[in-house]
Amino acid sequence: MESGRRKMLAVACVVACVVAGGCSRWTRVTSVDAAEGGAVGIFEGTGDVGQVLHKGSVEFDAAKGTYTIAGSGENMWFASDDFQFVWKKGKGDVTLTADIAFLGTGKNEHRKAVLMIRQNLEGDSVYADVAVHGSGLASVQYRDERGATTREVQANVNAPKRVRIEKHGDYFTMWLGGVDGKFALAGATGKIVLAEPYYVGIGVCSHDKDVLEKAVFSGLELKEGAAASAVKPTMYSMMEIIDAGSLDRKAIYVAPERFEAPNWMPDGKRLLFNRKGRIETILVEGGAAQTLDTGFAVQCNNDHGISPDAKELVLSDNSQGDHESRVYLLPIGGGTPRLITKNAPSYWHGWSPDGKTLAFVGQRNGEFDIYSIPVTGGEETQLTTAKGLDDGPEYTPDGKWIYFNSVRTGHMQIWKMKPDGSEQTQVTFDEYNNWFPHFSPDGSLMVFITFDRSVEGHPENKDVMLRIMSMKDGKVMVAAKLFGGQGTINVPSWSPDGKRFAFVSYAIVPK
Repeated sequence: MESGRRKMLAVACVVACVVAGGCSRWTRVTSVDAAEGGAVGIFEGTGDVGQVLHKGSVEFDAAKGTYTIAGSGENMWFASDDFQFVWKKGKGDVTLTADIAFLGTGKNEHRKAVLMIRQNLEGDSVYADVAVHGSGLASVQYRDERGATTREVQANVNAPKRVRIEKHGDYFTMWLGGVDGKFALAGATGKIVLAEPYYVGIGVCSHDKDVLEKAVFSGLELKEGAAASAVKPTMYSMMEIIDAGSLDRKAIYVAPERFEAPNWMPDGKRLLFNRKGRIETILVEGGAAQTLDTGFAVQCNNDHGISPDAKELVLSDNSQGDHESRVYLLPIGGGTPRLITKNAPSYWHGWSPDGKTLAFVGQRNGEFDIYSIPVTGGEETQLTTAKGLDDGPEYTPDGKWIYFNSVRTGHMQIWKMKPDGSEQTQVTFDEYNNWFPHFSPDGSLMVFITFDRSVEGHPENKDVMLRIMSMKDGKVMVAAKLFGGQGTINVPSWSPDGKRFAFVSYAIVPK
């Protein structure tokens, strides 16, 4: 494209039907070629965002209702974006849907075509988008603060037929459609606050500053300002796996119901989790879940785990007698549970590396404290006595410490103690509420969930962070921000190789 060249607009005017807010209306649209800055179809403006060497363009075919966008740019990632954007200003909730097809083989497999909602037209803007890559990868990408590093949740579907982004308040969801026209939730962001008006539109990035890439957007539907529904919203659970190095996330399994607390199976191939009182397993790559035979234990909660020798499963269940939670053991492949804790309520959390001792939380005389008990059963040993809740005990991989969370200082922090309960020492000191420490197999990293200081307990449906502490120097970094809480990461969930861990995020989607 020649520098500074601009082709004439107003090639033809036609009448087209645009679907907006669920109602049809007639509006005039203009077929344009290589426009910059002016209105295009249902959009108000076009232009390059960020720093590009080759000016982008858009061609709108009114008869076909297609937008062909040419975009350059180094990337849409890290702290800034470079791409061609076709946009309009929006308010309230919005849903944008389209088919996306790249033209040509492309130079870089990570060229991106996106449905995007962003705060402004600056390169470092807060935003969320659903991106389809040249490789077929689909993901919801987002930057939750200006100039922050872009994060993403990858879908478990490659080369989707049709894609959609939805904004509901401060939360964004990615929906992917198949050839049957049906959409399924495939990923979601945590809280991202945009002031109104924001920008909503479509865009292309070549992922190579020296080239232009093209993509065609067709079947475009933009619904704005949807009225609140009287129908109860749907709560979705998303099983996610995060890489502890890159912090890339992938949603491997999504369902319109509540499930919780993944454990990583010792063979590295499956995850174990609880749903509706049962224990289930699923392949790490996703697919159909399978229910494990747990005998009479059919009211299992989210406190379960696997023995160091991978032969036994421990679970907390309240199906028997007084329906208070107690700790049981059974074979890893399923079978009849064996009672370990006669006192209740008791909630398992840790297994000593030598396989001989369980650590659990018990409520006794109105106080929640940490106890240990032999795997053979018998008498429990009380390890904490401080006033207030102590919870989440987990042994370090070398067996020298038990880490736990305690509210004894006024809000929840991570603590540690010797396995006999001695040398109780505070580990985290910040303004948040920190829960459930979990160690990588080599003991070098500890992941835990963080609630805002104002949150009491560990309830569901909260804005939370997963944070990782380096045990070498005590430095803490944010691994993920998400909508979750109870059920997100209650139990050990590191992969056997220590490179990844699993968790559950949630989304509440209006009808």
